[in-house]
Amino acid sequence: MRIREDLKLRQIGDDYIVVEPGQDMVDMSKVYTLNETAAWLWNALKGKDFSVETVVELLRNEYDVKEKEAQEDVAKLLAIFEEQGLLEA
Repeated sequence: MRIREDLKLRQIGDDYIVVEPGQDMVDMSKVYTLNETAAWLWNALKGKDFSVETVVELLRNEYDVKEKEAQEDVAKLLAIFEEQGLLEA
């Protein structure tokens, strides 16, 4: 899987948002907010093919988190990304 290439991550103050570029007018239903950890993962994964295991490993290498907790968090995050159409197969 991959993060869609056309999406852009922007930081506005302390907030991180993902937007779909090319909109004539901003469609707020197509703006997604990420927390700092999700934004870090987004940047680490952008432009790369990855698996769930890859994301778990990245998360565990950067943060002090147990394997099971990392797996659960990654599963939730990727499910949200997929549900919102932010991933490519």
